[in-house]
Amino acid sequence: QTNTIQSAYVAETGATLLEFATPDETIAAVMNGEADAVFADADFLLPKAEESGGTLMVVGDPVPLGGGVGMGLRETDTELKGKFDAAITSMKEDGSLNDLLIKWFGEGIGTY
Repeated sequence: QTNTIQSAYVAETGATLLEFATPDETIAAVMNGEADAVFADADFLLPKAEESGGTLMVVGDPVPLGGGVGMGLRETDTELKGKFDAAITSMKEDGSLNDLLIKWFGEGIGTY
């Protein structure tokens, strides 16, 4: 899938990267022989492998990517996005975001 943390990782490894518009298109590409593998979230891949009746399988050890979690908002929710952006910026500026990161994840966590 295009513009994902997984696509950036694959590109960095030197493997040939094929990008598709949707996660389901990546599965279809493997099924039809266009791609050799899909590198994606386990929560997406495990049910697909189970539904395939043995045609697909998940292999290898998990590869943790990124530094945390994200949140998705509808593109039309510009006011809500603005509120989140302002709150996060304020917390970065006053140090309270770092305080929370250290409190909940320990001194070794990356801070802002």
